[in-house]
Amino acid sequence: MKSFAELSGRQRVAFVSLVLVAGSALIWGKGLVSHSDGRASNKEAGQTVSSNAERPAPHGATEASVELSEKQTGTLLKFGPAGFREFQVLKTAVGTIDFNENMLVQVFSQYPGKIVKAFYNIGDDVKQGEVLFTIDSPDLLQAESNLLAAAGVLELQKKTLARLTGLLKAGGSAQKDVDQTTSDEQTAEGNFKAAKDAVRIFGKTEAEVEKILTDRKVDSTLIVPSPITGRVVARSAAPGFLTQPGNAPAPFQIADISTMWMVANVIETDAPAYKVGQQVEVTVPAYPAKVFRGHVTTVGSIIDPNTRRQLVRSEIDDPEHLLRSGMYASFVTRIGDATRSPAVPAEGVVREGDGTMSVWVTSDNRHFLQRTVRTGMQQDGWVQILDGLREGETVVTDGAVFLSNKLLLGDAG
Repeated sequence: MKSFAELSGRQRVAFVSLVLVAGSALIWGKGLVSHSDGRASNKEAGQTVSSNAERPAPHGATEASVELSEKQTGTLLKFGPAGFREFQVLKTAVGTIDFNENMLVQVFSQYPGKIVKAFYNIGDDVKQGEVLFTIDSPDLLQAESNLLAAAGVLELQKKTLARLTGLLKAGGSAQKDVDQTTSDEQTAEGNFKAAKDAVRIFGKTEAEVEKILTDRKVDSTLIVPSPITGRVVARSAAPGFLTQPGNAPAPFQIADISTMWMVANVIETDAPAYKVGQQVEVTVPAYPAKVFRGHVTTVGSIIDPNTRRQLVRSEIDDPEHLLRSGMYASFVTRIGDATRSPAVPAEGVVREGDGTMSVWVTSDNRHFLQRTVRTGMQQDGWVQILDGLREGETVVTDGAVFLSNKLLLGDAG
């Protein structure tokens, strides 16, 4: 047999062609077999998929399940039957604390004058009738002077009348002179009474008026007392300050802080729910654990065209004087009657990653089914269940998050 090197050129070409034809035939044969196997595999896979698609999903497939050991359930979870609870229909809003303007008084002097002395500072508590400040009043000086003059004229007329009456009895005077003097004495007495009343208008007592008459000495110091019991919330009074009745700023501003206002602006859609007299519960950040109680006193009659909100004002009891004007506050108002619904403790409800709410239901305390529910209000640590749970079903009341995490992690959890 000749080697490849001993072949002629034509024989070499024929040999190479034969090898190429044989190789091509071999490759084509393997591809055909592979293609046939692939079609068979695809056909088999298609039959499997079709079979799975046609197979109905098991009942309750939407309820994922988790199984725990008896030891795990005893240490990690708590259970209880789903029961009914009453949920109050509540509306919430935010606002600010303000003084009760029905009991907020700007204290002015009734007459102009220069302040002599002021006795209280901002934050001081005062009682009704206590002196806030005194002024040197020209009007009071004039009134007291008129009183002394009227008293002098009355005394003179009384003496004149007595003298003429004596002379008339002795035949030394005429009756007409006595009558004229009697008229003058009555006029003087009327003027004297009017002068006394004018002095009393300035706040002088009867004893103080008698002292002026007795000493025949005027006192132009006018006392300005507090008209109510409360707290000084503003002061502009200072010695030498000239005050005019009604001219701002008032020398003192006194507020009765036993009650305060909570002023809120509620959204337009909630406006129809508020009525005068409804009970409210108010909380402020300064005292987060304390609830202040009151009632709605005013409901606005217009909707603000810019904010689309309505004024709701409540009067809040504050016997301990804890609230301050300007405090940020939130309030809750009970609207209508309570509703009775299934409820689960807040620790038994889980917000899933897709935003749905779920609870875990069990019948043997070992196998747990995840149940998607629709929730409503949350009050006093309980969540209202509107749909997805029946009364009496045993649910996980504490540890539901553990079950959701275990479901999410699978065997690794």
